[in-house]
Amino acid sequence: MTAGMTFGNNAPDASPYADEGPYGTPVVQHKKAGLTRRGKVAIAVAGVAIVGGGTIWFQVHSAAVAKDEKEAAALQVQMKKLELEEMRIRNEQASTDKKAATAATEKIQAAVDKCVKDSSGQIGKGYGSPSRSDVVADCKQQYETADGSGMQAAGSSQAAGNEGGGGINSPALLGLVAGGGLAVAVFARKGKKADA
Repeated sequence: MTAGMTFGNNAPDASPYADEGPYGTPVVQHKKAGLTRRGKVAIAVAGVAIVGGGTIWFQVHSAAVAKDEKEAAALQVQMKKLELEEMRIRNEQASTDKKAATAATEKIQAAVDKCVKDSSGQIGKGYGSPSRSDVVADCKQQYETADGSGMQAAGSSQAAGNEGGGGINSPALLGLVAGGGLAVAVFARKGKKADA
């Protein structure tokens, strides 16, 4: 009997060598490992997009950095110009102040010299008459405070003292404030003891 033929109710022979088809055992085709053609195209497109996008981003980023660096350099140049302008103005002010101080000093010296010359007739005239150094010191004191700054300070302090017609002077005000502070401290301490 041939394999695969059955007579009656017998089950077919389950031999491992039995043919399953008219042409023998069918050949099983295994699929190749890897991507399909569509997958390869998709990966190629994605790679090109990533590389192109990265290149464009890098160019844009480089341009932005270069622009920021130019703006920073321009700002530094502008700041240096402003610093130089400020230094020029300060130098001009210092020069003007020095000239004004020199002129004021020369004016005071001329006035002191004139005062000493006018007072030279009193030097050494007898008992109690001033010496030359006393006359020079007196003239210096008289004219060095008369240049305006000393007189302004004296005038403003005198005006502050005369305001209000005999008002509270600074020592009295200081004593009043100190006394008030002491009273507040004593009452606060008594309040703490009462709460405890």
